[in-house]
Amino acid sequence: MEFLQTITLTDWVGYLASILVLVSFLMKDIKKLRAINSIGCFAFVIYGILLGWSYPIIITNAAIFGINVTAIFKATKN
Repeated sequence: MEFLQTITLTDWVGYLASILVLVSFLMKDIKKLRAINSIGCFAFVIYGILLGWSYPIIITNAAIFGINVTAIFKATKN
């Protein structure tokens, strides 16, 4: 249980982001997949900021978040 005591907030955000992205790929409904994946990407952006502005993590996940949101809006219009 010492492991749980040494986990930082940054670590928790990273684990949460990873779990959300993984779970999103289990969704059969593409809108749910994109919604959960978007939340995971947003969490990864926060994680990148908490790591001291890790731009590769922030830029990649912000772009994926934008793609997901655009796809959700397009699917909603149809």
